[in-house]
Amino acid sequence: MKASTIIALGVVLSTSLWANPHTMPSKTYDSIVKTGNEVATNLIQTLGKNLKQHLKSEDPLGAATFCSTQALALTDSVTAQYGKNISVKRISLKARNPVNAAQGSEKVIMEALQNLHSNGVILPKYIVERVDATTAKYYKPLRITKEVCLKCHGNIAENTKLSALLKQTYPNDKATGYTMGDLRGAIVVTISQ
Repeated sequence: MKASTIIALGVVLSTSLWANPHTMPSKTYDSIVKTGNEVATNLIQTLGKNLKQHLKSEDPLGAATFCSTQALALTDSVTAQYGKNISVKRISLKARNPVNAAQGSEKVIMEALQNLHSNGVILPKYIVERVDATTAKYYKPLRITKEVCLKCHGNIAENTKLSALLKQTYPNDKATGYTMGDLRGAIVVTISQ
């Protein structure tokens, strides 16, 4: 990667992010990180547990059906656990469900993360974005780290039943073709104070 590209990506990220926690009261920053990590971990565990159950009792078709019918509701149920000042969602540059497509500043951040990842830079565990004086977003990058993820997000052309189901359920599906280690998206926790 050219040094100028790295500098440009750094500028893009630093214009909207708290790159340095010392630019704000550490208690506030630490609280955002703690809450963001807790909520993101809760969502990962909730979706993961349910997805594993469907993969065990069914197959990738059952898992895909679960995701299309229950993943958003489970995400909403995690949000409901934390009250009106916190919300959580999943985003991606290659979304399966258009509801999860990164937009606005989220898209800018995802594109910067993707560029860094594509050029061999180790991604941060999280990013905190200042939205306004009372709102922040905590981003937890998600990578493909388990082979099981590739059953629905890898090269699925050989699984004609799964391909047909995804095409029918998600006509504009962009969430395939991943390989191990790829950046899949991020969990975004919005925290208002």
